Amino acid sequence: MAKKRIRLKRPSKAKKKIGLAPGTVTYMGDKEDVSLHLEVIDYNKDRYSLENYSDVTQTYDIGTEDSVTWTNLTGINNVEDIKKLGLHYNIHPLILEDIVDPHQRPKIDEFEEYVFVVAKMLYYKNEELVVEHISIIMGENYVLTFQESEHDVFDGLRKRLEAGKGRIRTEKSDYLLFCILDSIIDNYFLIIESLSEKIEDMEDQLFRDPEETSSQQIQDLKREALRIRKSIFPLREVLNRLEKVDANFIYPQTNNYFKDLYDNIVQVIETIELYREMIWGLIDMYMSTISNKMNNVMKVLTIIATIFIPLTFIAGIYGMNFDNMPELHYKYGYHVVWGVMLLIFILMIYYFKRKKWL
Repeated sequence: MAKKRIRLKRPSKAKKKIGLAPGTVTYMGDKEDVSLHLEVIDYNKDRYSLENYSDVTQTYDIGTEDSVTWTNLTGINNVEDIKKLGLHYNIHPLILEDIVDPHQRPKIDEFEEYVFVVAKMLYYKNEELVVEHISIIMGENYVLTFQESEHDVFDGLRKRLEAGKGRIRTEKSDYLLFCILDSIIDNYFLIIESLSEKIEDMEDQLFRDPEETSSQQIQDLKREALRIRKSIFPLREVLNRLEKVDANFIYPQTNNYFKDLYDNIVQVIETIELYREMIWGLIDMYMSTISNKMNNVMKVLTIIATIFIPLTFIAGIYGMNFDNMPELHYKYGYHVVWGVMLLIFILMIYYFKRKKWL
């Protein structure tokens, strides 16, 4: 018997916000013990540097007017340090509040000096889907990214910056914003590819022989697809607005790249919707397969019962104790009855096979 899964009820994080004034910076996630880590990449077409820090004040003076500075902060549970960074860059308290709230849906806010974008970074860790909150602030010559843990999807981007490949080192901060979002969306394709493989494996399993845990596996797939859709779907509106932002630090040539991101996210969303339909189809397939297995069992039992009906009838007649039964005292009566019953059995099996009932 399959073990019943027990769901532990997590304490509500929303209670932390009750009664607090708007703009109160309070961490709303579960990763309370992540140490603060800052990775700062400063570059232009001729120069590249990467430094790591554990104190936000050490990052204040990095960067020049002719360079772009990318500061990646890990550990949004370190609220006081984020407040210091926000004070240095003149970030609105409401934005800081959204940065430390991992449950904030993808969104975009426009300000005179910067653009604020919230997205969800998806990846698999130990075969479990991880949905990580990431916030991005892009200004004239800088980009700030805030994430919960050290794992991210930017290794390829870091290598491109270090190697100076392509146009990335010659462009401004708006192009870096595009590259960050592009890395996140490219990883979405890997996520939906993995989901596709899981759906195909489940289809094969249902066609071969569904297991006792198949229904639970289908439910897990449905929940995973729902989490992916919930994380990705709002980003379409974000990218649609991003390409229309009227700011002097977003250049017209970069808008073409944002349009390409929009096309990609539309493709991802359409694929997710298709896979959701396929998962609903898995539920119907599972119910149909179980019903067919039950029908096969009932067919076998019915055939066995049908075969024994005439045999039971014969045995019932000759089981009566009347003295005047003609065959009762026949010397070979026992063998004849067995022969007749065996013949009936063989003829009925032959008939069922001719009818393709067996």
